Amino acid sequence: MNRSVRMGRVLGVPLRIHWTVPLLVILFGYSLGSRTLPAMTPDQSDITYTLAGGAGALLLLASLLAHEAAHAITARRKGIPVRSITLWALGGMTDMGRPHTAGATFLVAVSGPFTSLAVGAAALGAGVGLDGVSGWAVPVAVLLWLGWVNLVLAVFNLLPAAPLDGGRVVQALMWWRTGDQDRAERAAARAGQALGILLIAGGWTAVLRGVLSGLWLAVIGFFVMIVASAERQHARLAPALRATRAADAMSSPVETCPDWLTVQRCVDDVAFRTRHSTLALTDFEGRPSGLLHLPRLARIPAPQRKTLRVRDVATPLSRCTTCAPDDFLQDVLERPAPGSGLPILVTDGQHLAGIITARDVSRIVQHHALRGTKSQ
Repeated sequence: MNRSVRMGRVLGVPLRIHWTVPLLVILFGYSLGSRTLPAMTPDQSDITYTLAGGAGALLLLASLLAHEAAHAITARRKGIPVRSITLWALGGMTDMGRPHTAGATFLVAVSGPFTSLAVGAAALGAGVGLDGVSGWAVPVAVLLWLGWVNLVLAVFNLLPAAPLDGGRVVQALMWWRTGDQDRAERAAARAGQALGILLIAGGWTAVLRGVLSGLWLAVIGFFVMIVASAERQHARLAPALRATRAADAMSSPVETCPDWLTVQRCVDDVAFRTRHSTLALTDFEGRPSGLLHLPRLARIPAPQRKTLRVRDVATPLSRCTTCAPDDFLQDVLERPAPGSGLPILVTDGQHLAGIITARDVSRIVQHHALRGTKSQ
């Protein structure tokens, strides 16, 4: 996810924190400290409510991390590569590879909600137990609040629509029953689009009735609908990508630019003559060294263009998606690597064989659809 900062590792998995996480902590801390706790435990000092609200928000963040960590642990046990865990304002996301069996999909999906249920039950139990042996009303209230929030989180995540965990459960069951993973993904994604529309409608209806918290529901619905639409598109592309090798998809020959040129010389000699927005860079020995996105050159101040080399403003090869000519496209796009996505540099040893762009992928998908129509 863009605009997130790496903050170490959790059980060996890189942890990233989105810039919206502090906003999440502030909003939940304020709501808990200014409304929930005063209603549950009146006649406490403002500083007590503030500190307890902040502690509760941080505990909620930790429980969200536990939810995502459960997904990551289960995925790794099933041989699924896990790239990262990202926490953000609407919860968390675990970036992982595609499961190879319906059973693995099911276990990874249910591990998160079960963890939230366990955390919720533990917090409620601790709150009830602490209330019975002490008079610490505020800590008891925080634990009870944390428990109920986690239970609600678990139930919401089990709704049968992607990208929620319940959608993954439906996908796994349908995959197991039909044997068609792509069909199962499309069905779960359609359910996610429908759920997103319902959440948006419900949220805006609540806002129009004066319930401002409905705006949060609408934002969640918008996110669910966008991700579900992307997953439906991915499920539509998967059959074509799975059957296509890089050599059959790449464009060749490739328009290249020497990486030692200055930005000004690249603009004068290369940029104005090319029909592409991205160029492959090559070093003195003709080996690929990175990708240059031409729109980035326009943001470089004119005084710097005569001395700055294009390799200094390009994406280095270590951060580009690369593959061999015989690799299948879907495997390339789903493998854990520093670079991900398009364009893809196709290399044969140290030789640049071709490049795969979004236009090439679109062409492959269209040809696959035409073959499917012809066979019907």
